[in-house]
Amino acid sequence: MRAWRRTSPLPEASAAEHLLDVVLAPDDHERMANLCGQFDEHIRQIEDRLGLRIRNRGNRFELAGSEAATNQGAMVLKALFAATGTEQLDPERVHMTLVEHAHPETAVPRSDDYVLHARRRDVRARGPNQIAYVRALRERDLTFGIGPAGTGKTYLAVAAAVEALGADAVRRIVLVRPAVEAGERLGFLPGDMAQKVDPYLRPMYDALYEMMGFDRVGKLIDRHVIEVAPLAFMRGRTLNEAFVILDEAQNTTPEQMKMFLTRIGFGSRAVVTGDVTQTDLPPGRLSGLNHASRVLGSIAGVAFVHFGPKDVVRHPLVQRIVAAYADDDAKRRDGEPQ
Repeated sequence: MRAWRRTSPLPEASAAEHLLDVVLAPDDHERMANLCGQFDEHIRQIEDRLGLRIRNRGNRFELAGSEAATNQGAMVLKALFAATGTEQLDPERVHMTLVEHAHPETAVPRSDDYVLHARRRDVRARGPNQIAYVRALRERDLTFGIGPAGTGKTYLAVAAAVEALGADAVRRIVLVRPAVEAGERLGFLPGDMAQKVDPYLRPMYDALYEMMGFDRVGKLIDRHVIEVAPLAFMRGRTLNEAFVILDEAQNTTPEQMKMFLTRIGFGSRAVVTGDVTQTDLPPGRLSGLNHASRVLGSIAGVAFVHFGPKDVVRHPLVQRIVAAYADDDAKRRDGEPQ
């Protein structure tokens, strides 16, 4: 039987602290070791993230902290223990489960409706905003995903494109991105058009490789089933039966955004993603993404999904960084001294 993690008992709960017992069944030693991780790293990860203290013996866990934190911790432990029946846990899996249960007040039942079926893996929406985004990707012809880095905007869009292609709902995937450097001037880039634009589309390529495999993606690019389309060269085209993704749309001008949106043809779906807080346009230039949000907000058939710092699914530090910058921006808008 597993020894208690802590040699001393948890102290009596204070007025602001709550104690909660959780018993996980069946009492399987291997699954408990999988749940806790090497040297209890998964338990420490949950403690640090939720502000809890946890001790366990065998399949019995005692949680101490605020009532909200202990209830959330219990849900996370139960979800992770259920996962140990089919998979080996790692810190990333624990992190994603913590993200998935970060909004207990808006939690929804696990459903296949919120899972995108890519060729090599299934991608599950986590949290209410990702769920709304996945629903829009499937149901709307035009979806805007707006929010900070690490919220899954581009990754889920690529997963939806792969699912649509696999289901023969579309005949090709078109990847579009404005060629704007992030505060740098890279100068002339050698090679053909695809090679010149490749560096700007790397995040979408990485997602495609993960979901379809390197060899298959290469073959589909050779057959023009997956197409790289620089935004500057989109004028005059009509994209029929295509799943079109415009990434980093905060770096478009209003004229470019209008040009892109009017390329959508019959049987096509378009997704526009971007982070309005990270615009690389020259000073004084209006972002096409901001402009489209204002102009198209009430248009039928168009979905806008806005993500926030709590939706970040990368390293927990990224979530805190995004929140810190958002707070600083708010202070600047309010005219507080810096």
